[in-house]
Amino acid sequence: MKILVFGATGQVALELQRRAGSHEIEAIGREVADFADPDACAAMIEKTDARAVINAAAYTAVDKAENEEDMAMLVNGETPGAIARAAARRGLPLVHISTDYVFDGEGDTPFTADHPTGPLGAYGRTKLAGENFVRAAGGAHAILRTSWVVSSHGGNFVKTMLRLGGERDKLTIVADQVGGPTCAAHIADACLTIAEQLVTDPKKSGSYHFSGAPDVSWADFARKIFSLSGTECDVVDIPTTAYPTPAKRPLNSRLDNRATEAAFGITRPDWRLGLKDILSELGALKA
Repeated sequence: MKILVFGATGQVALELQRRAGSHEIEAIGREVADFADPDACAAMIEKTDARAVINAAAYTAVDKAENEEDMAMLVNGETPGAIARAAARRGLPLVHISTDYVFDGEGDTPFTADHPTGPLGAYGRTKLAGENFVRAAGGAHAILRTSWVVSSHGGNFVKTMLRLGGERDKLTIVADQVGGPTCAAHIADACLTIAEQLVTDPKKSGSYHFSGAPDVSWADFARKIFSLSGTECDVVDIPTTAYPTPAKRPLNSRLDNRATEAAFGITRPDWRLGLKDILSELGALKA
């Protein structure tokens, strides 16, 4: 099956291309259709011969979005809306990747897909707007919220910890934010499975969650990275209040994945196994 993918160089988009299997992936980068140009992106759908669309492109600079909300809204809100409307006109199912940042991060219970949203900052607001535009388009779709994405590509927590851990003997890491680290490879596999099933059963349209298990704090995630890589660096727990950032982060990023498993047969992946694969690919896995 041919699938049109927006976002050619992001973590999930790269894994979609690597893990396509029998699928043909047509990956669209900004040099072909800039996500700051909704009409150009919609035009790609109008002329594609793909049978499904996956949107893996987004404005993900969480802190920068606080000062660039208009641009973030264009990329995360308006363009996904244009894509969704074009896909609906063509009868093509759309898998749209979203985020735990659409929630307020309160409590310690995993958020279900139907839990009331309440983003804390510009990034979350713009991603929520994109979700609403996708729903309003009226086509077959799956909004897949995920969290704490990591891979061997680009910039992410794993690569940052390996770099800093190699430079210092001690790091202070936030310990009161808890969520499920999610490997981009696992997200890619989930998106492909969902796209396949939406083609044959568009009634499965809706909002879903997908994150790695078990839930963990950033500090304990760092400890696991150092343990598996043999990095000698101590982790000192600190509260979020000791590490202020322009954008407020949710303390609770736990996501309830049960609806995703029920609808598509996709179980929560073990991020610890995915982390080993990432470290191995980076040449950083302890022998």
